[in-house]
Amino acid sequence: MKKGKIKILFVCKHNRFRSKVAEALFNKYNKNKEIKAESAGESLDKNRMYVAPNVKKALRKFGVKRVDNRPRRLTKAVLKRTDLIIVSADNVKISKKLIGRKKIIYWNINDTSQENYKGILKRVKIINKLMRKLIEKLNNNT
Repeated sequence: MKKGKIKILFVCKHNRFRSKVAEALFNKYNKNKEIKAESAGESLDKNRMYVAPNVKKALRKFGVKRVDNRPRRLTKAVLKRTDLIIVSADNVKISKKLIGRKKIIYWNINDTSQENYKGILKRVKIINKLMRKLIEKLNNNT
């Protein structure tokens, strides 16, 4: 990965839970202004175009007060401006043809119902732990 400015993309299925949590936690913990993050979903769930209240409630336990509520779709344009792709889902595989030589990491976190607060909180804790390790590693490499 290049030195200097780095753009990270967190990806999950619908950009309503796992990738949104990863983006929010990254933006909370990251102090390096050279590293930016956003998130996107492989496909959008047209019936649920928002981040569920239980996801926001779980994030508040980690000090995240605001979450971008709009899901974003994974597009070639989004991939083009990305240096590192982190798939925070177990049900998404990104084609090597789409990403070329970009680095991709799979966290393989399974989904849960948006009504299952305990399940959401469990996954937020996992993402939080992975995020802290990621930020530490990025800061040691820049």
